Amino acid sequence: MAKITIENIDIELIRKKIKNIHLTVYPPDGRVRLAVPMHMNDDAARDFALSKLPWIKKQKKKYTTHERQGIREYVSGEIHCFLGDKYLLNVIETKGKQHVELRDNKYMDLYVRRGSTVEKREKFLAEFYRQNLKNMIPLYIEKWEKIIGVTVNEFGVKQMKTRWGTCNIRDKRIWINLELAKKAPRCLDYIVVHEMVHLLEKHHNKVFKNYMNRFLPNWKSIKGELND
Repeated sequence: MAKITIENIDIELIRKKIKNIHLTVYPPDGRVRLAVPMHMNDDAARDFALSKLPWIKKQKKKYTTHERQGIREYVSGEIHCFLGDKYLLNVIETKGKQHVELRDNKYMDLYVRRGSTVEKREKFLAEFYRQNLKNMIPLYIEKWEKIIGVTVNEFGVKQMKTRWGTCNIRDKRIWINLELAKKAPRCLDYIVVHEMVHLLEKHHNKVFKNYMNRFLPNWKSIKGELND
């Protein structure tokens, strides 16, 4: 993989067997990737990226702004999301079990020890998200195994910076991004289908997209929702 730099912006340059140029700025940190046809030279790729520089800067600024706004202190009054809904965080001191509870479809009660650090509070909230995803994912896998006609041997949940999910085709193992616990359930549904379809087709080619259109016709709109 090559790299070009324009006005201190690093752009990953990838040559693929494609007809059209694909320029993408990825959340959450604004990573830029330019995929070009095999025959295109570096100068032509640079000229294209230069012509799109205002758009690149706009997208990178959007993600940088989101990142600043996303800094959490895990104190009462913050807004936190779960399955697409917003909750008001309510930090409660306890000598009992440290955990998270949802209340009245409005509050997210975080029970922690007095003097708990931001890191500790973040950890307990992450575990709440993780456990809920682990409870939900098997239901989606079971549902789609029957429809798609593939078998998932194992799944896991982990924090990922640039992907919503991954698939190990050889071991038939899928990984789901912890952040999906904050999104609407249809987003989790889409990612599970996406990764399971990779067991039929490894690449994001026309065959893959045809499978996605067949199994989940509205997948493109959900993808756009996730990447917004």
